[in-house]
Amino acid sequence: MPRSIWSGAISFGLVTVPIHVVGATEDHSIRFHRYHLADQGRIRTRKVCELEDREVGSDEIGKGYELATSQIVPITDEDLRELPLPTARAIEIVAFVPLASVDPIRIGDGYYLQPDGQVAAKPYKLLRQALARSSKVAVARYAWSGRERLGLLRVRGEAIVLHAMRWPDEIRDPSSLTPPPVEVSEEEIEGALALMDTMTRDDLEGDEFRDTYTEAVAELIEAKREHRRPETVPEPEERPGQVLDLMAALQQSVSKAKESRGEDDHAEGDHAEVRELPGRKKKAPAGKTPGAGGAAKKPAGEKPTGGRATGGKATSKKAAPKKETSKSTAGKKTATKEPAGKKATARRPRSA
Repeated sequence: MPRSIWSGAISFGLVTVPIHVVGATEDHSIRFHRYHLADQGRIRTRKVCELEDREVGSDEIGKGYELATSQIVPITDEDLRELPLPTARAIEIVAFVPLASVDPIRIGDGYYLQPDGQVAAKPYKLLRQALARSSKVAVARYAWSGRERLGLLRVRGEAIVLHAMRWPDEIRDPSSLTPPPVEVSEEEIEGALALMDTMTRDDLEGDEFRDTYTEAVAELIEAKREHRRPETVPEPEERPGQVLDLMAALQQSVSKAKESRGEDDHAEGDHAEVRELPGRKKKAPAGKTPGAGGAAKKPAGEKPTGGRATGGKATSKKAAPKKETSKSTAGKKTATKEPAGKKATARRPRSA
């Protein structure tokens, strides 16, 4: 069990819950020391008094605030503990809010709050069950390490977790980092949503969420200790060149995500598709209307409709897909291929 970092109480209303604060997370990063390359002697950082030019011990070191280069106001731990703050020895809950209303950028490290003895068991459980049933989190104030802080209390299993929070003025304004105005089409948004669907998970379990870098460093250290070559790293998959077509990039991403999950890209009932952008409609030449020079092919079961005379040119309705029209030459008739079972009807453009 990790050691207690801080002792105090949770306070909300007239209820007080004595607690110990213990670490909720562990750091498994591999640490390196600095050493002298010539003889592998350890290189250390020593605390030296710049006036006496000698190393000093921890019992000789204090803290203070520098008003000027030659004037320092000493501050002791006792001074900080005696500050007239209600949060000096308590985590004081000031509000309950929905978790969705808290910007995640303000949430920091997490700590478990452990009830301090039997007397704290019942109010601790009361607060935990109330938080769980309300689906809300508590926002609290507390003082640690010489400063007052903001915190967030939530439920995790049978425990209450305290997350350190940043004050609003500690969050930098990102407006200077936003990209210039651009237009994004509805098809591109739908393509991005389709990609999100193929990458959606129910949990964060699996090899994708394993710290492979730390594992690789550990293997490197072990290989060097045993005087052998470390395992070779497989060559990364060659990436295609830069894709300038955003829709094409989304389509490729969706297909790749399905392939990695063992899904058939053309499976029946799969709606995670990216539709291609519709081509731009070509403008008709000056003095002509679309469809001039031939009648449009009609779907099976319907009779072809003659075009209306407009400025001496024959105009037909918008053609259905897969039409086959033979171009007419000057003074000749224009033939339109009808569906199977229908006779082709030739029409001569009316004269003005």
